Amino acid sequence: MGSARVGCGGYRRTVTPPRTATGSATPSARAGSRRRGARPSGAELLAAAVGAVPGGAARPGQQEMTTAIEECVTTGEHLLVQAGTGTGKSLAYLAPALTVDGPVVVSTATLALQSQLVDHDLPRMADAVEPLLGRRPTFAVLKGRHHYLCLARLDNSTAEEPEDTLFDAPAARPGGGTKWLGEAGRMGKQIERLRDWAERTATGDRDELDPGVDDQAWRLVSMPARECVGATRCPFGAECFAEASRARAREADIVVTNHSLLAVDMLADRHIVPPHKLLIVDEAHELADRVSSAAQAELVPELIDRSTRRARPLLRPETAEALTAAGDALAVGLAETPAGRLTAGLPTPLREACTLLDAATRAALDAIGEVKSDDPDPVRKQQAKAVLDELSTTAQRLLEEADHDVAWVEKNDSGSRRALVVAPLSVAGTLATHLYDERTVVATSATLALGGRFDTVARALGLDAPPVPASPAAASLAARTGPGRPAAETPGRRLADAATVPATEGPGWRSLDVGSPFDYARQGILYVAAHLPRPSVSGLPEAAGEELLALVEALGGRTLGLFSSRRAAQQAAELLRARTDLPVLLQGEEALPLLVRRFREERSSCLFGVMSLWQGVDVPGDACQLVVIDRLPFPRPDEPLAAARAAAVDAGGGSGFAAVSVPIAAVRLAQGVGRLIRATGDRGVVAVLDSRLETARGYGPFLRRSLPPFWYTTRPEVARGALQRLAGT
Repeated sequence: MGSARVGCGGYRRTVTPPRTATGSATPSARAGSRRRGARPSGAELLAAAVGAVPGGAARPGQQEMTTAIEECVTTGEHLLVQAGTGTGKSLAYLAPALTVDGPVVVSTATLALQSQLVDHDLPRMADAVEPLLGRRPTFAVLKGRHHYLCLARLDNSTAEEPEDTLFDAPAARPGGGTKWLGEAGRMGKQIERLRDWAERTATGDRDELDPGVDDQAWRLVSMPARECVGATRCPFGAECFAEASRARAREADIVVTNHSLLAVDMLADRHIVPPHKLLIVDEAHELADRVSSAAQAELVPELIDRSTRRARPLLRPETAEALTAAGDALAVGLAETPAGRLTAGLPTPLREACTLLDAATRAALDAIGEVKSDDPDPVRKQQAKAVLDELSTTAQRLLEEADHDVAWVEKNDSGSRRALVVAPLSVAGTLATHLYDERTVVATSATLALGGRFDTVARALGLDAPPVPASPAAASLAARTGPGRPAAETPGRRLADAATVPATEGPGWRSLDVGSPFDYARQGILYVAAHLPRPSVSGLPEAAGEELLALVEALGGRTLGLFSSRRAAQQAAELLRARTDLPVLLQGEEALPLLVRRFREERSSCLFGVMSLWQGVDVPGDACQLVVIDRLPFPRPDEPLAAARAAAVDAGGGSGFAAVSVPIAAVRLAQGVGRLIRATGDRGVVAVLDSRLETARGYGPFLRRSLPPFWYTTRPEVARGALQRLAGT
């Protein structure tokens, strides 16, 4: 063990040298082992990994994906891979990753997939391939700095820090008002538990704290990247958990991170994630949205208030008052401006508020000056500067009103959130510039080919995707779906002529669809209720409710309901509770993990919810044999970014609806439909209660071609009959 240190707040910690990655091996040892003898191929490593899985068997799509990745690493081409559910794509990309020198970075969109990789797939693969490699491969997890305990913040933190949490502005707290004494006491207990945990933890990773603490307590002991002074200027730099995580990542064979941190890394000139030759982007359909979120900024009155209180000890009274006045002006401007996109520039009250804020933050930054190594408290000084600098930059960006940005006012129903937000109109240029340079990128997902082609997603990811001729399969389908002709005029026609999508390619990239091991046409039915009226009002129309009731009763529960709005989900739950004895679980009534567990365990239950259920629920087996979608998931007209992007396409002479709204709906619909078949033994029905999927001549075929090739019908008696047969099994 290393030496101990005592911070000014009395906090004491025994210093432990940073750990290397799991199955620790130094870089020189790794390089030496790779030089000895012939290196195994990706196919050989995949075979070993699959053999270590209980009941594991070779899958052609998995093997094809591994081979394609190896080829692209050799040629330097980028690769888009659509790998359907059940392909085993994680092992398919981890195997060739271990043939590449230096770290390989794997980025995921969800914590669930990250946990699957780190807790299951990677340890199992490391065990399986160790005999082939002559060593155990190493891996590490890299998260944003705020995910790690900050010893400098912990050293200074108390439950009575008014600048951060104790006296939050009333508007930021439900019901208004400041904290009561009991809350402060609870906060103090959480901080003491964090101090105890800090003595024991080797990583400082919040996800390893069990039981956890609330977000408010964690903010007191964590450090956003923008506020960090850096290891060399921090008194706790040698012990920093975030720096230790980066050190482990630099030594690992495989680094697992998330899209949000990958986006920040791209926007920060790629100095966070260690240098690497191969980047694998899993759940790639989410990447553009995460990059857009990372490039988004906002002004919130409460943040200005907190930053003013934090900086006040470093400022003259009149400088601090100018910041307060700017925050007040923003609050007034937001109160006077309706929520929604600002299509005619900043309204005068908001423009004046941004002007005041820009001047006040510049003056404050000048007064604070540079952070120096001999400052009495460089950490607090850097925190104050970082927030003020971000506020100044955001105010200037809003005042610029650039054509490539979109601004809007955001408010929630309770009135507790009021924000002025700005985000890029498109991130395709950012991705084209920063994602592909000096590395091979493999982007994979179960939903990359929209409308039967990869070009839509390729362009969204910043790749040059020239138009390509329609494949014979697509041409055949188009001929059958001409004006007035449905995709399946008789029950039982497959949704598509082929289970895989024809390849698309462009300069420096190619695509591959490896299909799925599932026989969708035998395992599932896609039923579109074409006889229902076109949905026109919010909520659940009466006819759709009756259709839902008939389908659920035919099966006797076991239904996952995916709804376009909370109101529709509530109406559906109320209908079934009033007319059946089935247990109905409604998102929001209990914690989502608890609801999903009950849905798995209670055979006759139904689970109804909104967008987070569309891709966040994995319930294989007979617990979920009916997936109901109330309407096509087009973006709402009041979604600012989608609306602005569609308007820009319209202004250029194109169709914003076709170019923006339809692809968004295609991805969401494919994710929702994908909840049904999760294993080779699964059977069931997907019911879409929106007749437009069948009757819309323009986009209906496109959306259907974006879905797995289920058996397709528009006849309600066929769907109910199938459900009744399933109910008897």
